[in-house]
Amino acid sequence: MTEYAADEVPQPEPVPAPPGRGATAGAEPAAAPVTPADAADAARLVAFGLQPKLLPARDAEYAELLRRHRDDPAFARLADAVAAGLGLVVLEVSTRAGMAVTAAEDSVFAVRMGDYARRASADSADRFLHGLAHLAVAALAFPRPEDLADDGYIGRLTVNGVDAFVRQACRRLEERAAEDGENTDPATGAPGLEAAWRVYARRSATGATKDARRLAGSTTGIIAKAVTFLVDSGFLQRTGDDAGGTYRTTARYQLQVRDMAGGAAMSELLELGVVPVADGTGSLLPGEDTDALDLVADAGLPFHSP
Repeated sequence: MTEYAADEVPQPEPVPAPPGRGATAGAEPAAAPVTPADAADAARLVAFGLQPKLLPARDAEYAELLRRHRDDPAFARLADAVAAGLGLVVLEVSTRAGMAVTAAEDSVFAVRMGDYARRASADSADRFLHGLAHLAVAALAFPRPEDLADDGYIGRLTVNGVDAFVRQACRRLEERAAEDGENTDPATGAPGLEAAWRVYARRSATGATKDARRLAGSTTGIIAKAVTFLVDSGFLQRTGDDAGGTYRTTARYQLQVRDMAGGAAMSELLELGVVPVADGTGSLLPGEDTDALDLVADAGLPFHSP
């Protein structure tokens, strides 16, 4: 039998822990449990996102929660889950747009165009024109694909300019209908705008008052109502009173239009040739034959520099 000194007694080799028991080398530490305070902060961030006019640069708590969403993946997942549970779709979380959310169709926060139009007018033709006004504002604000793709792009528009844009589109549609020998409304199944232009073209731009005041049922009155709704929703900012009212787009509106840009009606508007998408020098064509378009004063289309 071998004898060892006290300090030379061999030590047994460590026995590896069975799979699934004990810590293993290189294992990720367990995630910290979600606390009520974390849930409250996540809900608070979503609440900030539901205030479309609130800018992160003007609220320190909002900015801090956005920073946490960026730097803490677990918190980001929690906040996104809170939004999803409320029926909200997160479009972007950034310092430029804040927590930009849009409501899914079944969300309690959804504002449907039909509901908006019914509040705006009881007349079915007016409701239709309100929808067309929103479509035209979006197409005019971001007329080129690169405008939507560029986070730094800011669209600018005027009420009278939107009216001029739509009436110019109506003129193109009228010409196209004449070339095709269509003297009546298109048959069922034809593109929506093809049937829409006649309704818009028949409506006065300002109303019938002697001083050309803008009436609510005129096309510029309808457009003004639409852009006011977009301002209240944090999508546009009013910048002046010229040409019926001047406006600039926000990052939140750019994200919203990106989400709807594939719609057939918007594609039709852009394909009419009123808004060129490839010349690289500006986004809009000058007005043509404006004397015949029933335009209000100073209704020229605003020019967008690239």
